[in-house]
Amino acid sequence: MKFSTRGDKGKTSLLDGRRVPKYHLRPEVYGTIDEASAALGVARALTDNPRLKEIIREIQKDFITIGAELACPEGKEASHIKRIDENSIKRLTALLNEMVETVPERREFALPGEDLISAQLHVARTVVRRGERLLALLKSREKTLNPLLLAYLNRLADLLFVLALWEEENQKAPS
Repeated sequence: MKFSTRGDKGKTSLLDGRRVPKYHLRPEVYGTIDEASAALGVARALTDNPRLKEIIREIQKDFITIGAELACPEGKEASHIKRIDENSIKRLTALLNEMVETVPERREFALPGEDLISAQLHVARTVVRRGERLLALLKSREKTLNPLLLAYLNRLADLLFVLALWEEENQKAPS
């Protein structure tokens, strides 16, 4: 593995070769998505639930797609990048609808911290929401951005909330 020192002066490269400041909104958004992936990685490492592990792994794969999409602005290089599409949204929506049926309806706010795994899912959810806010700002400045990215992050944050509740219920259930 090689490392360069090209970022030592506060700039980073996008996939089209363009150099931008590290505080540029694109690296800020894909850095936040990377942070969400790391937060989910902690939840995946903590859980013994194979279903939750697989759900998280699939989300993390989508995060790689999102990161590449954000790191490669429109242009000829962008045509080779896999993108979040309608199927990605449909898959998340179907999973969200399935998981909603597994948790009791709540009338009070959820307080993170019932157990370590659900708390970590809440951390990931809040990082995804931050990424969503940053992406909305980027979208307001760069109209060519894939509009499905916002839908994906919005749906994902909802799913992570439900997964946290699901995990809490699983922890309450007698073994």
